[in-house]
Amino acid sequence: MSVEPTEIICRRLVGRTAVITGAGSGIGLATARRLASEGAHVVCADIDETAGKAAAEEVGGLFVKVDVTDKEDVDALFKTAFDTYGSVDIAFNNAGISPPDDDSILTTELDAWRRVQDVNLTSVYLCCKAALPYMQRQGRGSIINTASFVAIMGAATSQISYTASKGGVLAMSRELGVQFAREGIRVNALCPGPVNTPLLQELFAKDPERAARRLVHIPLGRFAEPTEIAAAVAFLASDDSSFINATDFLVDGGISGAYVTPL
Repeated sequence: MSVEPTEIICRRLVGRTAVITGAGSGIGLATARRLASEGAHVVCADIDETAGKAAAEEVGGLFVKVDVTDKEDVDALFKTAFDTYGSVDIAFNNAGISPPDDDSILTTELDAWRRVQDVNLTSVYLCCKAALPYMQRQGRGSIINTASFVAIMGAATSQISYTASKGGVLAMSRELGVQFAREGIRVNALCPGPVNTPLLQELFAKDPERAARRLVHIPLGRFAEPTEIAAAVAFLASDDSSFINATDFLVDGGISGAYVTPL
């Protein structure tokens, strides 16, 4: 079952500045398109210069090459956003990896564990740390950190470091949302279900049996499309979600609510 894109008529983010990591592909690219269509100035951050530049050119935004595990790179990213557009209103800390050598705890080696933790969790720490002072001065801001439905559920088809990293993102987002709420800053963890992105396609192409095993647990009977996750990010970035804070915002097609799925 495919999802036909709908015409976007919302203009909730006019004049606001959004920083997106991992903007060159997948959820990040779809979100760059969505936030730009709603009027935001979009800063597209990616380690892939070709993909990142293409994304920025497409949405009329700014590209910044960033290694999200490097503090100096991350600090420079948010400074560039502020210096260029005069504010940092939205931080979508989305960059992440899910490499094939991250598997069962019995087979995942320490170097794979550390690499995934650095990209998926430490980068979110660095991005939040860099974005928050700008938002504090403004007295407002929305931080959306990409976690996952696996942050609240267990799986026998394990990717142990990925799962642990996303649990960390969820816990950190909750704490920051509570800490900075009275300064006008909201922090939420976006928890997507499996999304039809190049990352998932590559992972599952190597193991179709694992893909089929996961798909059966989704009540809607399909993986999410990146545009559907981007719509959720746009909502969390906007004032329409002004009383949503410090939460696990699930966009999972019903996985986490399912006892059994329909026949």
